[in-house]
Amino acid sequence: MGRIFITGSADGLGQLAARALIAGGHQVVLHARNEERGQEALDKTPGAEAVVTGDLSNIDETKKLASRVNALGIFDAVIHNAGVYNASPKDLFAVNTLAPYVLTCLIQKPKRLIYLSSDMHQGGQAKLESFKNDINEINYSDSKLHVLMLAKAVARRWQGVYVNALNPGWVPTKMGGAGAPDSLESGFQTQVWLAVSNDERAKVSGRYFYHKKELPSNPEADNILLQERFLTLCKEITDVSFPEKGN
Repeated sequence: MGRIFITGSADGLGQLAARALIAGGHQVVLHARNEERGQEALDKTPGAEAVVTGDLSNIDETKKLASRVNALGIFDAVIHNAGVYNASPKDLFAVNTLAPYVLTCLIQKPKRLIYLSSDMHQGGQAKLESFKNDINEINYSDSKLHVLMLAKAVARRWQGVYVNALNPGWVPTKMGGAGAPDSLESGFQTQVWLAVSNDERAKVSGRYFYHKKELPSNPEADNILLQERFLTLCKEITDVSFPEKGN
């Protein structure tokens, strides 16, 4: 059985994935923005091992969160589920783009990494020149392209770790809205599958999935020069270096 840490698991897809993993006999550590939401998450997720808190819109808090996760030991899988949609460009950039980078760099290397992107990444642009000059140019689609760029860069650099991204679909969560047309079950099951399955289709790296099926992604995500520039800019902004051999 595996041990999994899931960001943004106080509600929505993250919490549903946590419940499914616990039901499957796995150990799960939850994450919430603050202590109050952390307690709510524990109350709603019987069997969770623990909850750690940290506001991903704040770089220093994100760094502290990584330390709290490491204090609990090594995980088999980390699911980067947290994300914001109706938010300012500043928060989109901090939560969707920078936080997964910081946590990837600082949390001890697991065997599997799963990143939540979106089909909206297809309409995104890297806009790397905006990272330092004008983050107001960055929208949700761009931030979800950044997630995919990060996943593919990590997959390329860390051999021996299964690193993948997925589109959970437009599902009826608080973020997606009650009228969203996609299956909630399929939305979180792909996270669970990538985190723990022995299915050979899940034991791959650098891929992009939708409902357990591989799909092509925005070609910008595969551009190695863009990936490297992305990592460099994230390092300069956060003062966190990408560990070449893992951590």
